[in-house]
Amino acid sequence: MALISKIREKTGLAVGIIAFGLILFLVGGDILGPNSVILGNNKAEVGEIAGQKIDHAEYIQQIEELKYNYTLNFNRNPSENEMIAIRQQAWDYLIVKKAFQKEFDKLGLSVSEEELVDMVQGKNIHPDLVQAFTNPQTGEFDREQIVMYLQQINQMPPQQQAGWYMFESNLEPSRLRLKYDNLLLKTDYVTEAEAEQLYKQENGVAEIKYLYIPYYSLSDTTVAVTDSDLQNYLSEHQKSYYNEDTRSLIYVSFPIIPSSDDSLFFMDEMDKLAKEFAEIDDDSIYARINTDGNSPYETYTIGQLPSRIRNELDNLSPGYVVGPYLQTGNYVINKITDILEDTLFYARASHILIKPDSESSADKNKARQEAQSLLNQIRNGANFALIARDNSDDPSSAAGGDLGWFDENRMVKPFADAVFSRTSEGLVPRVVETEFGYHIINVTGKKTNKLFKVATIEREISASDITRDEAFRKADYFASLTANREEFERNAATDSLTINEAESLKKDDRRISGLGDAREIIRWAFLDASIDESSTVFELDNQYVIAVLTDKTEEGPAGLEDVRVQLTPKVKNELKAEYIIQKLNDLEGTLDEIAEKYGSEARVYESFDIKLSSNSIPNIGFAPVAVGTIFSMNEGETSEPIIENDGVVIIQLNSLIESPEIADYTSYKNQLLQRRSSRTSYLTSEAIKEYSDIVDERYRFF
Repeated sequence: MALISKIREKTGLAVGIIAFGLILFLVGGDILGPNSVILGNNKAEVGEIAGQKIDHAEYIQQIEELKYNYTLNFNRNPSENEMIAIRQQAWDYLIVKKAFQKEFDKLGLSVSEEELVDMVQGKNIHPDLVQAFTNPQTGEFDREQIVMYLQQINQMPPQQQAGWYMFESNLEPSRLRLKYDNLLLKTDYVTEAEAEQLYKQENGVAEIKYLYIPYYSLSDTTVAVTDSDLQNYLSEHQKSYYNEDTRSLIYVSFPIIPSSDDSLFFMDEMDKLAKEFAEIDDDSIYARINTDGNSPYETYTIGQLPSRIRNELDNLSPGYVVGPYLQTGNYVINKITDILEDTLFYARASHILIKPDSESSADKNKARQEAQSLLNQIRNGANFALIARDNSDDPSSAAGGDLGWFDENRMVKPFADAVFSRTSEGLVPRVVETEFGYHIINVTGKKTNKLFKVATIEREISASDITRDEAFRKADYFASLTANREEFERNAATDSLTINEAESLKKDDRRISGLGDAREIIRWAFLDASIDESSTVFELDNQYVIAVLTDKTEEGPAGLEDVRVQLTPKVKNELKAEYIIQKLNDLEGTLDEIAEKYGSEARVYESFDIKLSSNSIPNIGFAPVAVGTIFSMNEGETSEPIIENDGVVIIQLNSLIESPEIADYTSYKNQLLQRRSSRTSYLTSEAIKEYSDIVDERYRFF
């Protein structure tokens, strides 16, 4: 507190965003989120970072700080989805505090009181303070505002004081991290040899001829994969196949579907709302208070109007109420609050386009005559939409030529003139020529420049308590008869219930396909479930679920059965490569002669612009081994067969144009240095996390 007082004596200010922005600076990323956190025993541990146990209380305190920061900045509590991000942010912040501090201590990094004061009122003002106290009109930073603010901090509301104290408490760790990053950045160095190598990689060019045989050209029956082959491959690549801690389960669900009585109840409620809506003056406020939707008050052109309102276009006037009506499972009421005039006119039309085959007079004449003939048919009673589907050269033909509503600037001038010169709907009595061809036009919505301000109340039809209780009764009865997998499958078949699968769930997953957010089921699978035992009833937003754990995979090296599906195609390709190479080794001659002897699976290609920096070859794709081989060969040399991910290739180097020597590689040095520097901070963070022995057991609580 002595330091805080010292800083405040010389400075002044804090806004909600300051603390929030600083935490972003420390851990990187965005804070999203809100909602209360209900966990278990405050003495429980949620994990371990760099040898330090993280207890539940410490983690919750960090969450609450971030949550409070969020509330200050957005003037609302975070939603549950946003709380997920805040919890992760809190964990990342603890990693920074625990793991990085060890590195700071090793290097003897510290921040003096003088530095802290300097960050608030000296020459190196913290960026968040600069942003907060920059005059938006002049764009200039005002240091005096900080001084005035801090002189008055003790008289300010508690929330504002708390925001400043939180900001102050994070000044030291943010400066430590900045110092640490700067130390590492200063160690970045690029040698002359590295710069020269980059120059040669980007400028040396090889011309090659190559024979390529892709693995897919051989039938899988060409080779036989044995368990021994698979096990040998797994043993050689064990580091690449490591199991995560996962769970698999099956489940049945009992949906909570609103009944006809529920729908009638909502309809009755909406009827009452519609009557009040018609009488109320504060339309937009009333709509915002009563709607479940995201668009309580909008301005529409005629083309943007909801179709139900547009159908009553002739009746629309300020105060007119449309609905309630059913739309995608919701009841909707609209009220026209005002009708204005736009600067643009809008109209609706359908058209038939006949394009000439060329710009010749004969072809244009032919297209015009065809269009005139179709116009005559429509005048005599033919259906416009059918004629458009069968004859129009425009993509709108699929919709009977309908172009929807459009403004007067959207179409080419001859077309727009023909539509917007009309004062009523109907067929334009002449063929209209534009740069695209010849058009037959039917105006289906006369021009208007009206804008409609619309207040909307939308209510989702939800299940009543009676409906939910009935669904629960069925689920609970099923659960009472089900103790294990055998009974689960038998009872599901008896009740004609679909059994769904969820495989390889991870401990931090929140969603299950088909169920949506099902975090409680996933936590049960990891914490309480036993193989083949049935769960109790889980209540989700719109369904009740009973599950059975079917499999668990513990963290550790994968066994053959765990990865058989992934390994089989890789081993097949290895065996195919052996087969191809053995066959190629028995053949002699030029690449063309070898390809002819090998068979149709072998193709010969040429490329004149292969660079070492590209790592790919046309018709092969990613081929780093082959590219590396090319630049180690002599002109005229032919390589041995080279195994790549997707096939076998033989390279013949026709010529190698090496990059000419240059006197100065500074630009390439700077290019490499910039690449390294831009990733130094991130890679350092990842390395520290990797070697901090982080144990994350938050899944036991959330």
